[in-house]
Amino acid sequence: MNTRLQRYKVWDRTTRVFHWINAATVIALIAIGILILNTDILGIKGEAKILLKSVHVYIGYVFVLNLVWRLIWAFMGSHYARWRQILPLGKNYLTSLKRYLLNSGNERPYLGHNPVARLIISLFFLLLSLQAATGLILAGTDLYMPPLGGYFSEWVTEGDQARLNQLKPGDKSQVVDSAYKEMRSFRKPVITIHIYGFYTLLILVFTHVLGVIITEIREKNGLISAMIIGEKVLDDTHQDE
Repeated sequence: MNTRLQRYKVWDRTTRVFHWINAATVIALIAIGILILNTDILGIKGEAKILLKSVHVYIGYVFVLNLVWRLIWAFMGSHYARWRQILPLGKNYLTSLKRYLLNSGNERPYLGHNPVARLIISLFFLLLSLQAATGLILAGTDLYMPPLGGYFSEWVTEGDQARLNQLKPGDKSQVVDSAYKEMRSFRKPVITIHIYGFYTLLILVFTHVLGVIITEIREKNGLISAMIIGEKVLDDTHQDE
């Protein structure tokens, strides 16, 4: 049976830009995060440690802004950028997932995300959002950086203006001990969530890369190049769900 290959526009520019900015910032945050978790072993202390954490936060700002824009774009973007093409929902989703898993290579390729990819991408968005939220809190509790740094600065100094003016990250000389301990108690479960989220993200990144490679081999639909040029090259047997 002869089939005719065609180019199909799948990923719009905003989706592609988000993907590569997200990939770059996540890789950078993971790399710096590993350093931060091992500062004692590496002998990184004082101002050097503060600088390392500050760089982590500044990259985190780019990551958060990029993520927020993508979450908004999922309501207003092109067909395949929208939530209905991402979330593992809908009356036919479970049927499609079962069919995709059982057919083992005989399933027709998808223009958008296949059922397994929709599940993984949804987990990605959930985890990235959790890391963004906890990261912003930690930036405020540890370095007194925006958007929550002002709130935590007032907390640990009990609003004393003289203390606030002299307060610096890593310097406890201007904090009120009881207030500082309360703030750190609040911070403890947040950093626990952030660290476990970090390890989970490592696993998910590996799963995502492996899934892309397997799908590229299995479906031969130009999945990787599509995230660069926005188009997939498929025959007329593809699926569009």
